[in-house]
Amino acid sequence: MTSREIIAALLRREIPERMGIHEHYWGETIPAWQKQGFPENAKVEDYFGYDIQNVGGWFDTGLRPGFQEEVIEETDEWKIRKDGRGATLKYWKAKSGTPEHIGFEVNSPQAWQPFRESLMTLDPKRVDIEGIRKALKEAEPTGRFRVYGNLFIFEIMRATLGDVCMLENMLLDPEWIRDFCRVYTRHFIIHYDYIFREAGLPDGMFIYEDLGFRNGLFCSPQTLADLVIPFYKELVGFFHDHRLPVILHSCGDVRKAVPLIIEAGFDCLQPMEAKAGNDVLEFARIYGSRLSYMGNIDVTVLNRNDDKLTRAEVQRKVGELRRL
Repeated sequence: MTSREIIAALLRREIPERMGIHEHYWGETIPAWQKQGFPENAKVEDYFGYDIQNVGGWFDTGLRPGFQEEVIEETDEWKIRKDGRGATLKYWKAKSGTPEHIGFEVNSPQAWQPFRESLMTLDPKRVDIEGIRKALKEAEPTGRFRVYGNLFIFEIMRATLGDVCMLENMLLDPEWIRDFCRVYTRHFIIHYDYIFREAGLPDGMFIYEDLGFRNGLFCSPQTLADLVIPFYKELVGFFHDHRLPVILHSCGDVRKAVPLIIEAGFDCLQPMEAKAGNDVLEFARIYGSRLSYMGNIDVTVLNRNDDKLTRAEVQRKVGELRRL
């Protein structure tokens, strides 16, 4: 079986000839590896034999497309900059991480109102259609499972409103939150319809939505069900209409959200962060083949840099999954 066939089978909850292989990295990981001897021009998907390859599909979802980020303040360690969502954020310069929230222009329904119509109108300038078309074509001979990837409404909302404003208004002004989600769902559908027509279809979609942190979800399951899941269903349904399976990435403790993730129609959950309490064996026992599972290897084990411990962590979970 090719990589594409293996991943497609796994997403259909079938048993292929072997497990699939894939991983993501923080931005500074590869440069650190290169200092340790990783070939400078090597591609990680080739070097490690990955079965999934991201071929783009990102587009400009900002409120002001094409906005050049404005540097407000800078030191040797960090940089404060304002982006096309009207958010002012503080980033480390030498390492990855969640930025510090400084301020957000869109902090009320009134501030949101001027951007609604433009977001629901197709703007080809938001999309690097040639770059997507080229990446899709170049990955074809590899036999890998090619995915388009993007954030969606939960991540875009927190990046536009900020965590405090978003979470407060999920309770104080849910109609505004619904409107934001409705507008951006339309935004995604019209722009992916354009990408599919002009660049071509991938083999699947990878949606990145961090719904939780190490101690639980950012909001209650009921709030997710009321305000977010209906729009997940709409986008996933649109992708399924194009026969594209959809993988959901969500960091944090998402145990209470798994039934909703299944209800929304997602085909696979990743990474099921072990150090946040997620256990793929528990998920498999409860939900069976209603969902495919990717990840759940405990990074606290990997951090010990012990091959025997790493092998035991992988073999225990893969072996038990095979028996379920």
